[in-house]
Amino acid sequence: MDYDLDKARQQEQLYLMANYSRLPVLFTHGHGTRLWDDTGREYVDFVSGLGACVAGHCHAEIIAAVARQVSQLIHVTNLYYTRPQGELAEMLARYTFADKAFFCNSGTEANEAAIKLARKYMRDVRGEDRYEVVSAFKSFHGRTYGSLAATGQPEKAEPFHPLPPGFVHVPFNDLAAMEEAVDAQTCAVILEPIQGEGGVYVADPPYLKGVWEICRRNGALLILDEVQTGMGRTGALFAHEHYAVTPDVMTVAKGLAGGLPIGALLASADAAQGFAPGDHGSTFGGNPVVCAAALAVMTILQEEQLVENASRVGAYFMHSLLELQRSSAAISEVRGMGLMLAAELKESVAKETMLSCLERGYVINNIGDNILRFLPPLSISTREVDGLIEVLGGLLAGGRQKGISGEA
Repeated sequence: MDYDLDKARQQEQLYLMANYSRLPVLFTHGHGTRLWDDTGREYVDFVSGLGACVAGHCHAEIIAAVARQVSQLIHVTNLYYTRPQGELAEMLARYTFADKAFFCNSGTEANEAAIKLARKYMRDVRGEDRYEVVSAFKSFHGRTYGSLAATGQPEKAEPFHPLPPGFVHVPFNDLAAMEEAVDAQTCAVILEPIQGEGGVYVADPPYLKGVWEICRRNGALLILDEVQTGMGRTGALFAHEHYAVTPDVMTVAKGLAGGLPIGALLASADAAQGFAPGDHGSTFGGNPVVCAAALAVMTILQEEQLVENASRVGAYFMHSLLELQRSSAAISEVRGMGLMLAAELKESVAKETMLSCLERGYVINNIGDNILRFLPPLSISTREVDGLIEVLGGLLAGGRQKGISGEA
C-alpha cells in the first residue's frame, strides 16, 4: 500500500486525538543530521526530535546496540535484574555528581519522581513536614499533574484545574524573589538551567549559584531539570557544569537514549534515601533495549567528541546569528548556549519563517509567535549552519514581501 502525506493526514483525522498541530511533512527516514520525506526530499534537521537525537538519526552504533539487545531480551520489568540498567546507572554515576538513579520513560515522569522524592525525603529522612516546591515562571517541567503544577506557564495548566497544591512560582533570574519564596515549608526548588519551552532563557551564573546557596541555608533540595539541556546540548555534558553548581537531584531524558523513550532521576546518596521499595516505580523504566541505546549514546558522545563539537559549532552558530541580527532589523535578541539557541523576532512571524525554512529544506522550531529555536544533532557542522543562516538571512531581509507566509 502506498503511504504518503495525504494518507497520514487521513489517519490522523479518523483515528488520532487532536493533541498536535502537525506540520505538512511526512518524514520516512533519517541519517546523521539529515531527514527525508515521502517524496524523497532531503532536509537538514535543526530540531533533532526536540533535542532527543543528540547523536543524529539512525547512528550505526545505536542501531547495533538495540539490535543486539532485542535479540536477547526485550522486557522483564523491575521485579528482576537486567545488565543494561545496571551498567547505565553505573556509567551515569561515573560521569555525574549522582550516586543513585531511577529510570522511567520521559522527562515529565522524571520530574514527577523528583517531586515525590523531595517530599518523601523531607518526611522520612529529615522528619520534617515540608512539601512546597518552588519553580520559575516560564518554566516547563512536563504535562502530567505534578510536573504541570510545577510548570510556570499558567495558560497550559488552566484547563486542568484543580492542580495539586504546594507549588510556588517566582520570576526566573530574580534572586530576591527566590529568597522570599523559599522558607521552612519548602522541600525543593526545581529549575531549568536554560528554560527551553519557555523561550530559551539562560540562567545568569550568579542566579543559579545564589539559588544553590538559598537552598543550602534553608535546608531545601535543589532539583535541576536537565531534560533538554543535558547530554551535551550546551557544550558540557550537563548545563550545570558551566555554573560550578552541584544539585541534589537532576532529571534527564530526551537525549539520553538518542531518540528512544527514557527518563532518569539522578540523586546524591543523601537525597536518594527518600525512596524505599514500593514508594515509586515504572513498568518499563530501565527497559533493557532503551538502556542499551543509552549506553551507546554515552559512548558515542565520548568517541566522536560530540560535546566538544556542540561547544565549538554552538559558538560559531551563536556568532552567525548575532551577525544576522546586526545585518537584519528583524531580530531583537539572540540567546542560548551551545547547540540550544534561539532568535527572538521583532514581529510575530516565527511560524511563517519556520514553514518557509521547511519549504527550503531546513527543519527548525518556533516557540509562540516570535521565537525561533534551534536544537540540532550535536554532530551538526559549520557548513550546515552556514546553509541555514543563508536561508534565514534571505527570509528575514525580505520579510513578508518575500514570502515568509510560506510562498516560495
